[in-house]
Amino acid sequence: MPRGLTVPDTAVEAPHRVENKLPRVFYRLAAGDALSTYGSQLNMVALSLFAYEASGNALGTAGFLVLRLTGGFSGGLVAGRLVSRLERRRLMTTCSLAQAVALVVVALAPASARIPVLYPLALVLGGAAAVNAVALRTSIPEMVGSGRRAHANSLMATCRSTAMVMGFASAGVVVAWSGFRAALLIDATSFVLYAALVIRLPLPTRAAPVQDAEPDGSTAKPDGPAAAPKRFGQRWQALVVLRAAPVVGAMAGIRLLDAFGSAAHNISLPVFANESSPGNPAALLGTFWATWAIGNLSAQQLVTRLMLRRGIEPGERGFALGTILMSASFILVFTDLPLPLFLLVAICAGLGDGFTEISYTTRIQALTDDRRGQAFGILTSAENVGMGTGMLLSGSLLALLSPLTVVGVSHAVPIVLALAFLVLIARTRRSPGDPAPNATASD
Repeated sequence: MPRGLTVPDTAVEAPHRVENKLPRVFYRLAAGDALSTYGSQLNMVALSLFAYEASGNALGTAGFLVLRLTGGFSGGLVAGRLVSRLERRRLMTTCSLAQAVALVVVALAPASARIPVLYPLALVLGGAAAVNAVALRTSIPEMVGSGRRAHANSLMATCRSTAMVMGFASAGVVVAWSGFRAALLIDATSFVLYAALVIRLPLPTRAAPVQDAEPDGSTAKPDGPAAAPKRFGQRWQALVVLRAAPVVGAMAGIRLLDAFGSAAHNISLPVFANESSPGNPAALLGTFWATWAIGNLSAQQLVTRLMLRRGIEPGERGFALGTILMSASFILVFTDLPLPLFLLVAICAGLGDGFTEISYTTRIQALTDDRRGQAFGILTSAENVGMGTGMLLSGSLLALLSPLTVVGVSHAVPIVLALAFLVLIARTRRSPGDPAPNATASD
């Protein structure tokens, strides 16, 4: 029976009642995160066009995107250690201000210095965004309570998805009306406002100091012979996380290949739109992403209004099923369906994408506070590796193969892995002594 989520975790279960009310100030944080997400999407488009104009060729844009993803990969590798050692509120603030400063430098750089300035700062933008995302996701259970984390993730995902659509939709208009310099300064302002909100946030961003938890949930003293293996483990964060919760390794692998598939369909969609609607490819592309956004936002409402009210929390199964729905839908998008079916498939793609995001974020947040940052760092790096290699490889394959072939192969692999993951979960939970579904922080 679901627990009343407004009472402490140690309280007796409240029958027939589930409350998912979040702290009021958390809604301000969600709005601030949406604002910075809008800035991120706006500068993604603006800086890509800026790189193309400054370099004079598509290779310049590709180089900027690859360097930004490289920064994200590097940021993910160090994020786990940073969020464990530093005060997360200040870390998030610093990362936001770093992005703002980078954008101001690019905006004010003279024409002759644009390329030398832009490419190094692409690393800063990617790395700071990755560390900020890991710090924020890691802090949510402390901000709202472990029982409300799925509701919080749903709210954050809803605001973030809305901001992504608005950022992509308005980028061309903003750049056309105000130019690159003004657009980049608008982006910088969004990060400054987010930093100002976070630094004054009256919510905890990390767990209270306690004895260090071991992977099995027990505690160990910080001194003595046991300290040496722990210090060694901290240098190999991936091994520590995989030992603590092997399911995280499986999810990281699926997310890596899922990101590869995402890169494939993002690169293939413009090609498909030009082939299917040569008269107005932009209309087809815009219709798809708008419909996808409806599905993505519907996923957040499905989780909040239907699942959480019934005491059902998305977990490993939700992650796997969402991955399958999303990947299968993206494959179907490229099969020249009639318009009604095309729109239905686009909604399903957004629905699976949103559900997967909430499920995996909620599941990783079930880890202990010290493991959580390491896990999110690994997943962030995996996503950036998948997206970067996917862009390079898919772009090359499209010169030889059809968009359907490229996307079909790229998304078929995560489907197979997600199915195997479902089988593994079922077998593990049939074994005696295994933890219940939606494992807790001691996993």
